[in-house]
Amino acid sequence: MLPEPGETAPVKKKRRYWHRTDWLSLFSGLLFIGIGIRYLVKPPPDTGVMLLALVSGLGFAGFFAVISRAIRKR
Repeated sequence: MLPEPGETAPVKKKRRYWHRTDWLSLFSGLLFIGIGIRYLVKPPPDTGVMLLALVSGLGFAGFFAVISRAIRKR
């Protein structure tokens, strides 16, 4: 049925979908982008130093993700 000329149709509320930030994925992605940019710039980096940066960066990202999840559970 159509509403009468003076009536207004019911207004639908917009839904907002929120999600929590995945810190491990965010930091890991930024780390890999940074390492990729470093390999594009001259002079080429030392492989050992870059491997150490990768492992320590992923460790930091994992540590931060665990801490943020523990704080979020409280």
